[in-house]
Amino acid sequence: MRLELHYDKIGIISSSLCMIHCIGTPFIFIAKACSATCCSNAPIWWLMIDYLFLIISFVAIYFTTRKPTKPWLNVFFWIAWVVLLFATLEHSFSLSIVPKYFIYIPALTVVALHFYNLKFNKCENENCKSSQ
Repeated sequence: MRLELHYDKIGIISSSLCMIHCIGTPFIFIAKACSATCCSNAPIWWLMIDYLFLIISFVAIYFTTRKPTKPWLNVFFWIAWVVLLFATLEHSFSLSIVPKYFIYIPALTVVALHFYNLKFNKCENENCKSSQ
């Protein structure tokens, strides 16, 4: 029995959790700042969650693009992931090159591409499974 993973679903979940993490972070630190007068910096483990999501999304995109798919879709997956990587690095190192909320654009793009691939990019014949 072979375990069949749906990498599009993994990618959607990972990117969605990443966005929830990014949206929730300011609220957590506002609450923390109101309750304590020191140590307002994020713990290192909280900052590393960004990179965990990047790794998970990389794996999901890697396996998604290994299947027979539209060439333009593969290109957009990787462009979106690279932009997400750079946006995360820019955010981590506070380089202020792009606006703070720019990171949501590539994250939403990855989610949208996974949804598109899941809905419209189905195997047309049985040879599709053997060419994975």
